[in-house]
Amino acid sequence: MKIDLQLPELPYEKSALTPLITEETFDYHYGKHHASYVNNLKDIIQDTPLVDQTVEALILKGHQNQDLALFNNAAQHWNHTFFWHCLSPNGGKEPTGKIAELILRDFGSFEQFKAQFSTTAAKLFGCGWAWLAQNDQGLLEIIPLKEANTPLTVNKTPILTLDVWEHAYYIDYRNARPQFIENFWEIVNWEFVNQNLK
Repeated sequence: MKIDLQLPELPYEKSALTPLITEETFDYHYGKHHASYVNNLKDIIQDTPLVDQTVEALILKGHQNQDLALFNNAAQHWNHTFFWHCLSPNGGKEPTGKIAELILRDFGSFEQFKAQFSTTAAKLFGCGWAWLAQNDQGLLEIIPLKEANTPLTVNKTPILTLDVWEHAYYIDYRNARPQFIENFWEIVNWEFVNQNLK
């Protein structure tokens, strides 16, 4: 998806996912954390040749040059924007369309995929993201990535993600990350997931 160098509008009202994700969580997670990544990134690239680069290019340049400030802020902006679209008040249920076919092909069943993805997200130590990505052969992979890391840096196509940084769930769930993960399946935007397939 194309991501601009600004805090995007959420694709739904901040109260739309209540009680699974509350408006208060969005006030902090989107309104403060995500906004800070955007503002930090703007400050980093201001008055430099990077100012005309895409967010994706900034991620790759930061990664390649081991510029952690550039990479972390660009990647976290991209990851969060992508994550907001992975959620929908009309989401949940079982996947349909192409993603349903690929999950069946690569994981055996939706239940097996859901269990594997959930376990991966729950066991990711510290902070990070659980990703469903598509490799060069078109196969689906579940990838746990620490901190700001993204499948973009390993030449894989992001399909679905779940943010398991504490700030994503602590207001609503305290330390009960598994409950947050379980509720995630009630609001997955499978339509968006299908759009991300190669």
